[in-house]
Amino acid sequence: MFENFYASLETGVHNVSGFIWGGEWGGEQVLPVGPIAVILLGTGLYFMLRLGGRPLLRFIPALVEVWKGRKGNGDPAAITPFQALSTALSGQVGTGNIVGVATALTLGGPGAIFWMWVTAIFGMALAFAESSLAIKYREIDEYGRINGGPMYYIKKGLGKNWTWLAAIFCVGTLFSTTATGGMIQANSLTANIHSAFSDGGIGIPLWVLGLILAGLVFAVIVGGIKSIGRVAGSLVPTMAALYIIACIVILLLNLQYIPGAFGMIFSSAFGLNQAAGGLAGYAVLSAIRFGVARGLFSNEAGQGSAPIAHAASQMKNPAKQGEIAMIGVFIDTMVLCTMTALVILTAEGSWATAAQFKEWAGETTTHMWMAEGHNPATLTNQAFTDAVPGPVGGWLVTLCLALFAFTTIIGWSYYAEQAVTFLVGEWATKPFRYIWVIIIFIGAMAEVNIVWLFGDIANASMALPNLLAILLLSGVVYGIHKANGDPETADGDSLIEDLRIKETPAE
Repeated sequence: MFENFYASLETGVHNVSGFIWGGEWGGEQVLPVGPIAVILLGTGLYFMLRLGGRPLLRFIPALVEVWKGRKGNGDPAAITPFQALSTALSGQVGTGNIVGVATALTLGGPGAIFWMWVTAIFGMALAFAESSLAIKYREIDEYGRINGGPMYYIKKGLGKNWTWLAAIFCVGTLFSTTATGGMIQANSLTANIHSAFSDGGIGIPLWVLGLILAGLVFAVIVGGIKSIGRVAGSLVPTMAALYIIACIVILLLNLQYIPGAFGMIFSSAFGLNQAAGGLAGYAVLSAIRFGVARGLFSNEAGQGSAPIAHAASQMKNPAKQGEIAMIGVFIDTMVLCTMTALVILTAEGSWATAAQFKEWAGETTTHMWMAEGHNPATLTNQAFTDAVPGPVGGWLVTLCLALFAFTTIIGWSYYAEQAVTFLVGEWATKPFRYIWVIIIFIGAMAEVNIVWLFGDIANASMALPNLLAILLLSGVVYGIHKANGDPETADGDSLIEDLRIKETPAE
């Protein structure tokens, strides 16, 4: 009976996910592309045009702002702009950069990577819009704690009549947090560590790994955003640098295959050729669907999660923090996801054929991503294992995945905490931290295949209300863009006092 229920649930979730992202229902193409893909790319394009291409024109100045934001202004009420970016990146950089890219490749072909790039470029405009709004409309509570994010710019920017939309966003946040930010990350982390030790002849029970993980998570989140910001500010740059260096080394060893990899990405994106190997025949629509879906899963642009972290920044200028947020999307997708994709596309494996790749690379070789029926969850790990002699490659991916997943868990704990605070009240903050630790412990041991099925739906449940809100507030975003900041909060010594002054008239 349970098996029938699970099968029905799986079918229903596949249908809903297939429709909103790919325009499919029951395996039939109902719409040319999924509604979410159209809304996400359309909104991103709209803001890119309305902002005059700001993400591209202001890219270098934004990098300078990130560098300057390392020190902050010493305000004890908030975290530095760099820590805010790191906290946002801790939520963005996770299994999506490793497993998500492999899933996009195996389901959508190499062309999916191109559409991940498109999602990221337009996503930088979305990141500017939502994070600048988060700075403008954040508020201070009676405990001196800064709260912000889509629920606050919906309530304060659109008015109390739109509070229902803010509530929907918060419910979607809790849904997405449990599914993709908590249980999936915990399960991926413990499963990979358990497998790595088992391969070495060391058996560690999953409940032990889950208990250790839960304890480490609690040690960080019990201190709130200040503690999360400090840990993220240290771990995120370190793990990103470690992963990038490892990828560069592998790509240098396979330098001759890189032009062919880029050739497949661009050709497959526009249907100019069939994908290689046993997974031949990818359609352009499939590449768009999985590229956009995995792109959002990875960089979260437009989803509304990152602005919750950016709202806690010491930065008083919305435009500057918005530009810093743009860099987060670039790092996540254009750098880390691209590195993963190129490693997978150029890594050699002993079980695949290379008839199609020979046409691109001019050589006969075997590339593992072509292997029919390959499990996306282990594809990146196998690519690193085969590319780096000895056990180093596999352990390297295990370490990176553990760090990526851990920082995602602590970052999303803050997002969920802010959603609970908005829905229930400040009193729920501390009890929720204990609940979050229990969720992580359960996720570390449970079978979460069904949770993966909800991932894309959970992301959409956050993205839709957030995208509607920033579209309705696009005039405010344009005003911030033109003024290059907000005169009301540009000066002053105390962020808390500034926020209290802004709240007083409304009271």
